[in-house]
Amino acid sequence: MEIPVLRTWVIFYLISFVVLLFALFLTSQGVLLWVSLFLVLVLIGVNFFTIFIEINRRKQRHNRLKNIAQVDDPEYNLNQKKLW
Repeated sequence: MEIPVLRTWVIFYLISFVVLLFALFLTSQGVLLWVSLFLVLVLIGVNFFTIFIEINRRKQRHNRLKNIAQVDDPEYNLNQKKLW
């Protein structure tokens, strides 16, 4: 993973941790239980969506690199035992 992408993930999970702490605070106070439940559900949904998008992005990148590396010219068939 590149460094800028890693920084983005660290910031994302720090914000997620703060939201969870705030939801825990609201729950411990006994008020606004539905708000804390809503925050937790939204946070879980955003995490799953983000991971799903990242998996798809990596799959597309892998397929794109595979297509770039593939040699389509029959003159340069590297599977032959001898090239001449």
